[in-house]
Amino acid sequence: MHDTTVRVRRRARRAGDAIDRVGEDGLFVLRALVSTVRAVRSYRTETLRVLAEISFGTGVLAAVGGSVAVLGFLTMFAGATVAVQGFDSLGSIGVDALTGFLAAYVNVRVVAPVTAGVGLAATVGAGTTAALGAMRISEEIDALEVMAIRSLPYLVGTRIVAGLIAVLPLYALSLSTSFLASRVATVVVLGQSSGVYDHYFSTFLVPSDVLWSFLQVIVIGLAVMAIHTLYGYRATGGPAGVGIATGRAVRLSLVTVVLVTLSLSLALYGATRSIHLAA
Repeated sequence: MHDTTVRVRRRARRAGDAIDRVGEDGLFVLRALVSTVRAVRSYRTETLRVLAEISFGTGVLAAVGGSVAVLGFLTMFAGATVAVQGFDSLGSIGVDALTGFLAAYVNVRVVAPVTAGVGLAATVGAGTTAALGAMRISEEIDALEVMAIRSLPYLVGTRIVAGLIAVLPLYALSLSTSFLASRVATVVVLGQSSGVYDHYFSTFLVPSDVLWSFLQVIVIGLAVMAIHTLYGYRATGGPAGVGIATGRAVRLSLVTVVLVTLSLSLALYGATRSIHLAA
């Protein structure tokens, strides 16, 4: 009986600690979002520096073109995969001419946003967590506070703002790359008529879907930057702790990308119960 009571209390304590951590994390994210106002007003130079670092990378990542190249290649191969799989699947029922429709429909609503979110988490997010974590364990953040520089807007707010600014052109490039890859794979590689592909692609590419896709990526980018700045700012345990924080941040951000995509897709397209395959 005594052992059972101890186990129950221990589990209750763990549940209480988990709830406390969730509350603390939510409060940090709220403070970080509020700090973006001060970051834009007072730390414009730092924001521009972080923006350049996010877009083109540093060190080895800069040698291959930074986030621009990584997201471009990811969405290119994703778009080509949609075309190949769509052509094969539709061809099995005799409607391979609708591959252009599938590229316009699937790339915009699911493939491009999710792929871009994964790329942001793996490049921009992981780099942000590692940079902030290194500053935390080397006591650079404490040094900023000693010099009367508010570390939250200077380090976290600037990175969130830079991430939101960078995500729009990065996603525009990614979406264009996925469209181009789908067309090249279908027309050049698989041999479909370019007129047939362009007809169905332009017919079923809805401009409002493209705008909603950009909104979806903005929400994904905000969530990714908030998660990675949180884990980096609170990293502990030396270099090993920074590595652990980066891994946990990437894991959580990947799950968040899928959840955001699912939630927004249900909100935007959940009421649509049919697809009208006619012009």
